[in-house]
Amino acid sequence: INKAMIELPPKFAGRPPVHPEARSEGELLGAKWTGARGLAEDVRCYGRWMRDEAERRIGHLYPKIAVTDEMVRERPDLQPYAGRELTVIAWLWARTVKSPNPAFAQVEVPLVSTFMLSTKQGKEAYVEPVIGADGYRYRFTVKVGAPPDAAAATAGTKLARGANFRCLVSGVPIPPDHIKAEGMAGRMGARLLAIVAEGDRGRVYLAPTDEHETAASRARPEWKPDGSVPERLTGGTCYAYGLTTFGDLFTPRQLVALNTFSDLVAEARERIRQDAGGAGVTAYAEAVSLYLSCGISRLANRSATICVWNRAGEKVEQVFARQAIPMTWDYPETNPLSDSTGGWSGSLGWIPEALRLLPLEVAGHGTAAQENAVSHTGLESSIVSTDPPYYDNIAYADLSDFFYVWLRRALRSVFPDLFATMAVPKMEELVASPYRRGGREQAESFFMSGMAQALGRLSLKTPRSIPTTLYYAFKQSENKDDRGFASTGWETFLDAVIRSGFEISGTWPMRTERPTGVKAAVNALASSIVLVCRRRPHDAPICSRRELIDALKEELPTALVHLQRGNVAPVDLAQAAIGPGMAIFTRYAKVLHGAGNRVTVGEALALINQTLDEILAAQEGDFDTDSRWALAWFDQHGFEAGEYGSAETLATAKNTSVSGMAQAGIIHSQAGSVRLLRPQELPADWDPAADDRLTTWEAVHHLIRVVWHGGEMAAARLLRRLGGVADLARELCYRLYTVSERRKRAAEALDYNGLVKSWPEISRLAVTEARLRQTELSL
Repeated sequence: INKAMIELPPKFAGRPPVHPEARSEGELLGAKWTGARGLAEDVRCYGRWMRDEAERRIGHLYPKIAVTDEMVRERPDLQPYAGRELTVIAWLWARTVKSPNPAFAQVEVPLVSTFMLSTKQGKEAYVEPVIGADGYRYRFTVKVGAPPDAAAATAGTKLARGANFRCLVSGVPIPPDHIKAEGMAGRMGARLLAIVAEGDRGRVYLAPTDEHETAASRARPEWKPDGSVPERLTGGTCYAYGLTTFGDLFTPRQLVALNTFSDLVAEARERIRQDAGGAGVTAYAEAVSLYLSCGISRLANRSATICVWNRAGEKVEQVFARQAIPMTWDYPETNPLSDSTGGWSGSLGWIPEALRLLPLEVAGHGTAAQENAVSHTGLESSIVSTDPPYYDNIAYADLSDFFYVWLRRALRSVFPDLFATMAVPKMEELVASPYRRGGREQAESFFMSGMAQALGRLSLKTPRSIPTTLYYAFKQSENKDDRGFASTGWETFLDAVIRSGFEISGTWPMRTERPTGVKAAVNALASSIVLVCRRRPHDAPICSRRELIDALKEELPTALVHLQRGNVAPVDLAQAAIGPGMAIFTRYAKVLHGAGNRVTVGEALALINQTLDEILAAQEGDFDTDSRWALAWFDQHGFEAGEYGSAETLATAKNTSVSGMAQAGIIHSQAGSVRLLRPQELPADWDPAADDRLTTWEAVHHLIRVVWHGGEMAAARLLRRLGGVADLARELCYRLYTVSERRKRAAEALDYNGLVKSWPEISRLAVTEARLRQTELSL
């Protein structure tokens, strides 16, 4: 990837494509081949040739499906396709095992996580199993519309989380141990559930046919990867179910397709040489073939039995929805020759698009080399920006083999040094893996010493005038100790940074993740954290724990206001605030307790978070009394009802009244209970200028209501009319997000975080509209 981004494109910047068709079209249209546009066009054209050639060689394995009269009689909705052949997008399979019921021991029963095929509103489709008259045989039909028993259709044959199913024909439970035993014995099979085809206006779901089951069984791969799938991985592994090698992760037909495309890379490389001619032909052909190989990596990521069918989006989701290779029970087998989801065209398509966007007009030449960060000595006065390993969170070396086995097949002759080994080297990887190091303590020691050495080299080679930036996108896990809950990975990493001689001058969240597709349904990271570091002076002073606390209380309030005005989202505020806090802690050579022992990184983080909470609580003093009451009530009850007596007691303490707040329109009080009004319950005709009891609470929730119904422009119009309350409203959003997160109120937290994230655009639109209004008035 580094070679593809920084090393190869500058070498061929401004060069026209060599593909005859692309070259002639470009000359005809007067194309300007600036930057990497010529290179991108060759990747696209030779990738298209690979697709066409693959169809000629293996197209018989991917037949179209004919919509017969019999199908139409069973499914009248198929009438528009009667007599037509539709291109298949994907075949949906379910894994099978022998029934654990002795009376049905020879029946291979399906393990189906859900019978739903599409949950898109108005386009629902589902599989209906039909048991034969003998009680042994079964088949699958496909129905459209909402299922009569939605719960049963959604559950499939699953009984509970994990590998817990029921036998489709006998109804007995299928325990995890039985499934594992069947898998490890090589007796796990697969049964076709449904076929997804391209329709005129979307997906068409069809029942399995014998022809299509037979087509899949005809595949005979010449080669399959034999590297071992990791037995243990954070996030899950399929190893225990008999998928023990990387070759086991693919169906025979998927292996044939990946073999074919891998072999075609070498053939495309030779065609490029022939089409190019002249000097530098080999280097250019090898460069194009590297990008084509990246397309194979993307194809493999959506061409394995670990993929899942996204029933809401009606598309294939990749293997690596998270950094693991978990077991899947039903899976889509994509058609690589289709131009739809998961095919070769889509897999390759993003690569030339990315190439076209590279800023080669302003970039210099780069070199990408693979070295050991712990022992490498070649860095001199360097600017370093790196994404280091994440303690024990991700075993990249283990996971990389999934792609490495295919890249090696396609590129070994081009980069013999990079692909010299059969699998990715693993023992040198700087992660705290207990199964590699003989235990958790040994793994942590290996990580700490190695990371401190690696960062220490960076610190020594980097001038203090040049900051080093370290990206850290680590989903935290907690361990309980005498200080409460602590994140071992985060603390250990910060400790290693400090030990290496760096001081941390800032931590900033950056939106590096794209939480779409399958990430929208899992607990995916929102941001990476960037640590800004500089070498700590040799004469850095020593201070006491008390002095550290005083410094935090003095300096953090100003830093926090700066972060809020910089519109750091509430979801990222706690991490961003660690920066100025750690800047204070790390500017000292040591911070000591009264007894003379060091204050640890974990203790410093606890002090920073405690101070942050105190500052946010102190900001409540800026709010009006009604808003302070509402905030306290929201902390206890959210938008649910509470007792009137408690509300009145709190109102007395906050110097307001329940009746007054009811008249103000922020609460509903009736029959001995009180509750805050939700944004959707607030009046649509609210005018802040006419409100004689205007509160910050109202401003926040009316803005949320308006954003929901009218978007950012409508919110901008309201913001203009809020006057001085506007800035306080944003401060209240931060506080409300903190409360919502602590109370695990995800929907409310999302609203408050979203409003802050939209604030710059809302403010910009408000200023623009004000200027337009002023211009209209002057005219």
